[in-house]
Amino acid sequence: MNNKYVIDFPAINQQVNGHRLAYLDSAATTQKPASVIKAVNDYYNLFNANPHRGAYYLSVKATEMYENAREVVKDFIGADKSKEIVFVKNATEGFNLLAYSYGMNFISEGDEIVISIAEHHSNLVPWQQVAKARGAVLKYMYLNEDGIISDDEIENKITEKTKIVSVTHVSNVLGTINPVKKIIEKAHSVGAIAILDGAQSIPHMKVNVKDLDADFVVFSGHKMLSPMGIGVVYGKEKLLEKMPPFMFGGDMIEYVWEQEATFAEVPFKFEGGTQNVGGAVGLTAAIKYLNEVGMQNVEEHEKELVSYAIEKLSEIPHVTIYGTKDIDKKAGVLSFNVDEVHPHDVSTILDSYGIAIRAGHHCANPLMRHMKINATCRASFYIYNTKEDIDALAEALKNTRKWLGYGSK
Repeated sequence: MNNKYVIDFPAINQQVNGHRLAYLDSAATTQKPASVIKAVNDYYNLFNANPHRGAYYLSVKATEMYENAREVVKDFIGADKSKEIVFVKNATEGFNLLAYSYGMNFISEGDEIVISIAEHHSNLVPWQQVAKARGAVLKYMYLNEDGIISDDEIENKITEKTKIVSVTHVSNVLGTINPVKKIIEKAHSVGAIAILDGAQSIPHMKVNVKDLDADFVVFSGHKMLSPMGIGVVYGKEKLLEKMPPFMFGGDMIEYVWEQEATFAEVPFKFEGGTQNVGGAVGLTAAIKYLNEVGMQNVEEHEKELVSYAIEKLSEIPHVTIYGTKDIDKKAGVLSFNVDEVHPHDVSTILDSYGIAIRAGHHCANPLMRHMKINATCRASFYIYNTKEDIDALAEALKNTRKWLGYGSK
């Protein structure tokens, strides 16, 4: 992939602190191409109305655009039916929907919920709450020295008592691509459901939920070029049908009496209240953009960048890289630290060079403790990044210790 996509992103084409912006925080949120921004603006300029509730032109158009987004998402992830696509505001809400609608109703005392130690808090804290409320056991699959879930962990932690396995496809800290197909197969072999956190995979590689046979997949639009405030829960129809609603109110009901109510069919029973039609329109435009680029091209470009970044940062004294360096098992996320320099200081110094990275625990406290560190610096890549961005990062990192008085050491 060449650099022709950079020009499509207005935010990328600016200077920060007198330097060309190198935006290396796409794991947190991606920048938006002009086509997505235009699609959202056009919706609010021309078609803004409440969907599903009016017989007039604007409402009909808003409904069409909202439901078209469901079809587009279905096709993008390889789902069977559009009714298997539930819109939420982000992945965090998606996991809470599953925890409270499925977990609280189908988990019993003594059941086991299995996750990995590398989970984002969004796929960890909700299951803590379910386990506490239902008297279940929350178990962790741990990582080996390369940041990978071993076959032994999968075999030993997922047992006949396991009822839910919920695991990230790609670690937001280490970029590790987990063996999710193997994990899903093991979960199903013991009668458990398998939930996949696709927040760091669906934007970056071709994911087919039917091929993986995941029961649920959760992801956010803002990590794949769309506006903030729109996310997706994919769920197999038979499971969604038996789950009660998560939120109650307008638009998710069928009929309401003084003391009783009946609820709309799937997926509408999970989408109470006025929905983010503008976000859905933006997600449609984002998927169109990604389809035009080609997800295989996206993945190959990121692997080329992360491979180059590993090479460049490995040459710098006092820089430690975390996780596997096996490119076949790694997506476009690279965590590292600089000896004797706090990650927040590294991030602040890099910002002075116009370089945007993330520093902290990345909403993964248990993983940090497992790795025996408090925080890392994280560079994450997307289609608008170039090797020049990585060169700028490497050059700036060479100076970080000097800023804090370590001289040339």
